[in-house]
Amino acid sequence: MWTGQGPLWQSDDSIKHAQNEKAAETIQRAWWIHIKTRLFKLLKHTIRAAEHCISYDILKRVSPLEAELLNDPSLLFKVRFRFAGSNFPPFIVFKIFCISGGQSSKYISGKTIIKPSSEAAVDACRLMGYRKYYKQILQDELQIKRYEVTDEIDIATVKDYMQYSSYLDETPAYFGGRHNYWRKLSLENFPRTMVMYDIMEYAQSGKMSAKLKCELPFLLLRPENEETYQAQLMAVCQIRTYNQSTCLTTVTIKLRHQLLQTE
Repeated sequence: MWTGQGPLWQSDDSIKHAQNEKAAETIQRAWWIHIKTRLFKLLKHTIRAAEHCISYDILKRVSPLEAELLNDPSLLFKVRFRFAGSNFPPFIVFKIFCISGGQSSKYISGKTIIKPSSEAAVDACRLMGYRKYYKQILQDELQIKRYEVTDEIDIATVKDYMQYSSYLDETPAYFGGRHNYWRKLSLENFPRTMVMYDIMEYAQSGKMSAKLKCELPFLLLRPENEETYQAQLMAVCQIRTYNQSTCLTTVTIKLRHQLLQTE
C-alpha cells in the first residue's frame, strides 16, 4: 500500500519490515512464556518434594540447632515451603509449624510473665540497668503503635487473632515474640546430589545440567494418577551419582507407556 510519500517499493519494504518485527516480538513473547511456565512447573515440584520428602534434611543444613531440637520424638512439627518475591523467578521460603496434637502450647517470655509495677519488674530494672530497661519500654510502645494488636487483651475478632498470631511469629524473642518468620532458602541449602539442586541452579543461572535435561520430559508430564505424581516427587529428591549415564525415571515411564499400548 502506497501512502504517497516516496517510491512504492520503499513503503512496501517498510510495511513488510514492521510486520516481521511484530511477528518476531510475538514469537519471542510466546517463547519466554513457555520458558517461564516450564520453570514454574519445576519449582513447584521442588517445594512439594522438599515438603514431603526431605524437609528435615534441609532444616539440618539451614539451622542444625533447630533440627536437633525438633529431633525430639515428643515434638511434632511441620516445615512449610512457599514462593516469595516480587520478580520472576521467585525464591523459596520456609517456616516451621508446631503441631499441638490437641494440646495447647504456651510461649513463655519476660514480656508476658513480668507485670508492670511488680517486684519482678523492679528486679529486672535493677539487673538490666535504667538505660536498657527504659529502652525496652520505649520499644514496646513503638510496637503497640505500629501493630495495634500486640497483646491478648487486644483480640476482639478472628481477624485480630490472626493478626496477633502473625505478629508473634515475626517479632524477635527479645520483644516477646516467637521469632518464627518465613526464612529464605539459598542454593547452598539444597543437596547437590539431587535434581532439586539442579532445578534451583537453573532458576538462578539459566543453565540446565545434563541430569536435569535427562529428567525434564518426565517432570513436565501432567500426572494422570497418584503413582505418577509420587514418582515425579521421588525423581526430584532421589539421590543420584554423578557418573550415572541413564535416566531411570524417564526409562521407567517409557516402558510403562509401552506396556499400556501393548495391552
